[in-house]
Amino acid sequence: MKQKRKNGILHVALAILITLTACGHPSQDEAADAVASEARDAETIQQEATLSEDVAPEDATSNEEDTLTLIMVGDVLLHDPVEDAARDEEGNYNFDFLFEETKDEIASADIAIANQEVIIGGEELGVSGYPAFNAPYAIGDALTDAGFDVICHGTNHALDKGSAGIQNALTYWKEHHPKMVIAGINASQEEQNAIDIVEAKGMRVAILNYTYGTNGIPLPSDMPYAVNLLEEQQVISDLEAAEAQADFTVVCPHWGIEYQLEETAEQQRWAKLMVEHGADLIIGTHPHVIEPYEEVDGVPVYYSLGNFINWTSDSGTGIANRMVGGMAEITLERGGDGTVEVSDYGMKALVCHLTPGEQGIVAYPLSDYNETLAETNAIRNQDSSFSYSYCEDLCNQVWGEGRWK
Repeated sequence: MKQKRKNGILHVALAILITLTACGHPSQDEAADAVASEARDAETIQQEATLSEDVAPEDATSNEEDTLTLIMVGDVLLHDPVEDAARDEEGNYNFDFLFEETKDEIASADIAIANQEVIIGGEELGVSGYPAFNAPYAIGDALTDAGFDVICHGTNHALDKGSAGIQNALTYWKEHHPKMVIAGINASQEEQNAIDIVEAKGMRVAILNYTYGTNGIPLPSDMPYAVNLLEEQQVISDLEAAEAQADFTVVCPHWGIEYQLEETAEQQRWAKLMVEHGADLIIGTHPHVIEPYEEVDGVPVYYSLGNFINWTSDSGTGIANRMVGGMAEITLERGGDGTVEVSDYGMKALVCHLTPGEQGIVAYPLSDYNETLAETNAIRNQDSSFSYSYCEDLCNQVWGEGRWK
């Protein structure tokens, strides 16, 4: 298994604890914190020591070419109102407006990943929202123009339009945006067997994408390879292949329980298995709400990034939760021994702003949002509890204060 963290992390974290506990100055916040937390086990202490504290002075001055920035956003979930907002009077689609407030950050990352929740089967299969989604090709153009490099298609909605949806989507990507890396769906057994690898800054980063299922729709008998499923032996085999072919491996599982703000025991089990077999970073999607992120045996695990784009038709308590998402932000660094590992990671909170009418939907960084905008968000008609402070409180509740700004 590749080295996951700086070798000195645990030693540094323990040294910090010993120093603070021994200093005997109760007026200092550090000493108070140390006394209050001395019962914590070493694993928890290690997880709470930030990567920025662990970087040695010589690492802080490392060449920019030895570092790589990677970001990922959650579900691009095209409900009917989102598709309607993208269609002009002549029936043409353009989704560029969705990314107007985030495209600079997306484009500036060395590797940018999006979870494309719904299949892009094109207008010939009928554009549709919930429950059997299908998006026009224009969403792919917008994702590309926004600066994404990798699209995860391995979701529970991948087969909403059957094998035709899969084939149309893959043909579209290959013909119109051949440089885009498409993960999670496949046109052949050979494609499924191959490991998707993105090369940037001289680093080879493997992207593995799987879904827990496809809403009860069976894999096509003539395309049993169409969608990557979370099957233990397949995942282990892919991780071993990625270990041999890439410098760093990212796993993007579509897992968990919808609308639940905490990860499940099954997500935890999968995370441990993936880490055990070589995953260097895990970024999950599917629940449509945010879930915690933490380290599992030294590997960052984001259990759910929530929705990036959506406009659900549901109403009532908890709908406001679906408007808050996260942008996972990770920095990779190549060490002197040639290994690539995480040198820093965090979360940027996002919020989806809704305004009725054409091009009325856009994702904002929560740091650029405000109470005035929140008061005009149309989701308040479906859940009146939505507000700017509600979004902040939710981020603090799920991620912890100071872990998302």
